[in-house]
Amino acid sequence: MAVTIYDIAKKADVSRSTVSRVLNDSGYVKEETREKIIKVMKELNYTPSAIARSLSTNKTNTIGVVIPEISNPFFGKITKGISEVADKNNYNIILCDTNESVEKELKALKVLKEQRIQGIIITPTVAENEFNSEYLNALENLGIPIVLLDGHIKYSDFNGVFVDHIKGACDATQALLDEGHRKIAIITGRMESRPAKERLNGYKKALAINNIPVDEKYIFYGDYTHEKAYEITKQIMSMEDRPTAIFVSSNIMILGCIRAFYEENIRIPEDMAIIGFDEVDTLNIIGMNISFVSGPTTELGRTSMKMLIQNLKDKDHKDIRRINLLPKLVLRGSEKRID
Repeated sequence: MAVTIYDIAKKADVSRSTVSRVLNDSGYVKEETREKIIKVMKELNYTPSAIARSLSTNKTNTIGVVIPEISNPFFGKITKGISEVADKNNYNIILCDTNESVEKELKALKVLKEQRIQGIIITPTVAENEFNSEYLNALENLGIPIVLLDGHIKYSDFNGVFVDHIKGACDATQALLDEGHRKIAIITGRMESRPAKERLNGYKKALAINNIPVDEKYIFYGDYTHEKAYEITKQIMSMEDRPTAIFVSSNIMILGCIRAFYEENIRIPEDMAIIGFDEVDTLNIIGMNISFVSGPTTELGRTSMKMLIQNLKDKDHKDIRRINLLPKLVLRGSEKRID
């Protein structure tokens, strides 16, 4: 039979409220009485219930992490970073995968509120250029600290941690230009998202720096899926004046490109150079050396969790904090031009 605070109070000859103050380290209790209660708890082998404690303190030491696609290694590495910092600070995590659905995200927020979580780290599904009052109200009505993870919400003033996507895309395009490529295609992500817009801007910035006009026929609008990238790559391969290089602005889409290359007997980089955004571990396993922009994924997770903990400790701090992390270009040879 489980030991309760009633049993402890009875044996220690104190009130239940006194035992509760000792358990929750709240309110004044004489040191002699405190030691007596702790001794009784040890004798009865009492282990406090985390659920019971959360009910009495209104604190669960749990944070919610809301991401759009858990199957994407990018978010897996981010979650790893969040978990590392959470574990060191005795926080638990409830992970919600929304599958890029606003409806699922609203449902997840409702569930997290019922779980009385202390704060939320979220990569929003709602597009930056859209305004969804129900969505924003759902976040604001939580009444807890929120940290945006590499995604903005229109008309919001939440803290956030982001990647400098413009720099990453500019560096990738510049690497192709340095190899002598002049006809460079880009496969974008969903243009409703800020990262996709910024990566396209970075691509255009590199061309402008090198006095190369943007050719719209080399801009292909993807949707972050490998299926769409596969279709686009097939289209690129059939162009009469096809490019000599492709900048692919997501790791998942790289897989679609390579599938199309394989079917068309296209060699990398002999027939087509390619650089992606974010690493694809699967390609490393099979020995495909694809160059990529390394977004600081694990560090994104660590930094967002550290920011949330700081917000939890200083809830009266009103200044909005935005941190931009710099990506790094990793060249493995797929960017080369071989005439």
